[in-house]
Amino acid sequence: MAATESPPLAHIVSTGSALPGEPIDNATLGERLGMDRLWEQWVATFVGTLGRHLSFDLDTGKPLGTLADLGEQAGRAALESGGIAPGEIDAVVFGTATPDMLMPATVNIIADRLGIDGVPTYQLQSGCTGAVQALSLGAKLAADPGTRRVLVLAGDSCTKHFDLGMDFRALPPTQLINCVLFGDGAGAVVLSAEPEPDSIAIRRILTRLVGGGRPPGHELDWFGPADREDSRPAVAEDFKAVEESVPALAGEIVTELLEDVDWAAGEVDFLLPPQLSGRMTERIVAGLGLPGAEEVSCVDEVGNCGNALPLLQLDRLRDRIAPGDRALAVAVESSKWLKGGLALEAV
Repeated sequence: MAATESPPLAHIVSTGSALPGEPIDNATLGERLGMDRLWEQWVATFVGTLGRHLSFDLDTGKPLGTLADLGEQAGRAALESGGIAPGEIDAVVFGTATPDMLMPATVNIIADRLGIDGVPTYQLQSGCTGAVQALSLGAKLAADPGTRRVLVLAGDSCTKHFDLGMDFRALPPTQLINCVLFGDGAGAVVLSAEPEPDSIAIRRILTRLVGGGRPPGHELDWFGPADREDSRPAVAEDFKAVEESVPALAGEIVTELLEDVDWAAGEVDFLLPPQLSGRMTERIVAGLGLPGAEEVSCVDEVGNCGNALPLLQLDRLRDRIAPGDRALAVAVESSKWLKGGLALEAV
């Protein structure tokens, strides 16, 4: 293995995750939305997502919980798995595109419920790279004098934008696809400046805006009393642009990470690829040139739950990675086109 000269940016010492309710398969979702049997075949063939978890009851439309509920569950799981008391957390960072409210910030509701107080808290507004951004900020905070551990959370409640009263059969494919892709969830990790038993070293974090001069590939609107009757859709996605751009950006991220840490492609043991959909992930993995890396994915089972996905992947990675193993995590955000990535090594 190539020597790694620079010290780790931080260490992942524990992880946790949370998903609402029972998984909803494509047949159940299609029946509720009034779709015919071709729906299930279309989803399986072109999307590849088999299930998702929703923060509302599909039959009644009643909420099952909030993003703060999911963040609390994921955060508590991360604390408990690491044997860490709330008073041992010195800062909290949360990445999301769908906070419960504009104020108070969801991060502060979660921290309060976990019994964390008297520490800095930060909430980052972003899409699929928000978890990487939160880890980047968390690693910098962990390196500050007097800070030992930082709780990093990320999650989304994407499906609160569903209107179960609409005629889904009349929606254009650019809007209907969102009913298939998205689910809800949250993930959490505890970062430490120093290595701890079974921790994972973060060797490199990449997060960068690369969308200058480009139109957004994904838009998520926020309606207030003055504009909630506007005819524009709450969620809009240029899926063709996503299909064209995300695989290429993912390849650029892998190349840059490998160069930065001086690893050869054959030295990567695990790959945590972008998680837009099952089919998209398959195409991306096939083109990344890491045939020896074991894939760690979950989007086909839990849907695209936005910011939660990289941390859900890290939660799964912890059960599989062994000392000396190396991993790359890749995230691409299509809203205004951002790159995100991690180079990881078990210690």
